[in-house]
Amino acid sequence: MSDFLKIDIQNTVAVLTMNRPEKRNAMCDELLHAIEAFFDKPPDEIKVVVLTGTDNHYCSGLDLNEHVVRDAEDNMRHSRGWHKVMDKIQFGGLPVVSAMYGAVIGGGLELASATHVRVAEQSTIFQLPEGRRGIFVGGGASVRIGRILGADRMIEMMLTGRKYSAEEGVALGLAHYCVKEGEALPMAMELAGKISRNASLSNYIMIQALSRIEDMSKADGLFTESLCAAMAQTSPDAEEGLQAFLEKRKPIFR
Repeated sequence: MSDFLKIDIQNTVAVLTMNRPEKRNAMCDELLHAIEAFFDKPPDEIKVVVLTGTDNHYCSGLDLNEHVVRDAEDNMRHSRGWHKVMDKIQFGGLPVVSAMYGAVIGGGLELASATHVRVAEQSTIFQLPEGRRGIFVGGGASVRIGRILGADRMIEMMLTGRKYSAEEGVALGLAHYCVKEGEALPMAMELAGKISRNASLSNYIMIQALSRIEDMSKADGLFTESLCAAMAQTSPDAEEGLQAFLEKRKPIFR
């Protein structure tokens, strides 16, 4: 594993900390590959991942020192590599909670948008400055962030290089929670603990199905929902959940 990614296992929760403080945790190939390696084969006991950064920043985006040495083909392949890693985060099957502060910029925002729950401290700044630098997003923003903001607002954000605060990010959907300084990671851990106590199959289906249903026609989405419900509601965990409800106790899932 890379020194650029710290991994701390706490029971069933893995805390991944991006560790390039001198670069505000800007994403380089080594860091990206370390994140990919974790999601390729997470420890068997892990049920939830918390993703954060060190030294008061989440991730300030792609390290542009690496960007300038690539030709057109290499840039395309690099972009597709980002898409592959972001898909592993979003659809790998593990719920991922982002604890954000400071810079959540460019590729950092693309990374955050691939996670499932996002907690932002008041210091958080959301920005897509690529248009102001003569480049274009390449890590999935046009799809993931575009779905959150809508094309109209994203166009304005990129044309102007506009920065959004944590509170504005919550209003727009870039974050789900806004907390005081020093509270993002504790809250992320609290949420991760709550999520880890869900049935693993339910978590897996929510992660896999809901974003894909959004892409489907109404009829296809409803049919897919029925298949997911049939799988979840005939599982041993569903039986345990119902029994626990009737017995007025907390369920104990596999």
